[in-house]
Amino acid sequence: MDAAVLARPMAAPTGTPPVEWTVADAPVAYPEAVAAMEARVAAIRAGTAPEQVWLVEHPPLYTAGTSATPGDLLDPDRFPVFRSGRGGQYTYHGPGQRVAYLMLDLDRRRPDVRLYVQALEDWIIATLASLNVPAERRLGAVGIWVPRPDKGEGRQDKIAAIGIRIRRWVTFHGISLNVAPDLEHFSGIVPCGVKTEGVTSLADLGIAASMSEVDAALRREFEAVFSSSSEPTP
Repeated sequence: MDAAVLARPMAAPTGTPPVEWTVADAPVAYPEAVAAMEARVAAIRAGTAPEQVWLVEHPPLYTAGTSATPGDLLDPDRFPVFRSGRGGQYTYHGPGQRVAYLMLDLDRRRPDVRLYVQALEDWIIATLASLNVPAERRLGAVGIWVPRPDKGEGRQDKIAAIGIRIRRWVTFHGISLNVAPDLEHFSGIVPCGVKTEGVTSLADLGIAASMSEVDAALRREFEAVFSSSSEPTP
């Protein structure tokens, strides 16, 4: 195994077809997204489709992961609520938020859930760094956080969430990154069960990045984390 692969534990083996990137050109209904992911996972397992990263926005909605606590849904009548097979608790999706669904074959890459989540974290942190946003992991809390000393010593706000599911070592669901959503919409839930910290976005931090600029950064940094080559694919 070459040094590039050793440096990237979630890299695809040499000779693996390129990951297919798809960007939805209109908001995608949540049940439609889940059905599409289910179909793609089955096709990847059958060897009839390549891995995929699917970038979408959703209409305003809440999803409840497998660890969701009913009391964390504060306003059940505000937006549609969908039960989700992904891990995690309640989260919000809506316009201005980039959701990246990843259908990757970990059986070919590396069948290690912990390393996969770590790779997702590395991907988001690198993407934000390329947009001049320092971000970090937080001990005991899933997701990516931004220090907010302007709000008090030790304060952090969450800018990205991670919620995954794996079936026969093929991943689906993925990450959500707040670009410029209406942050007030998060008030209908306790986001990811975290009661003591806030939620932020690129726009809230004063970063005027368009969705296409964020998408370009996501793709570039994905290659750096998940590709076996140091050169990005076209």
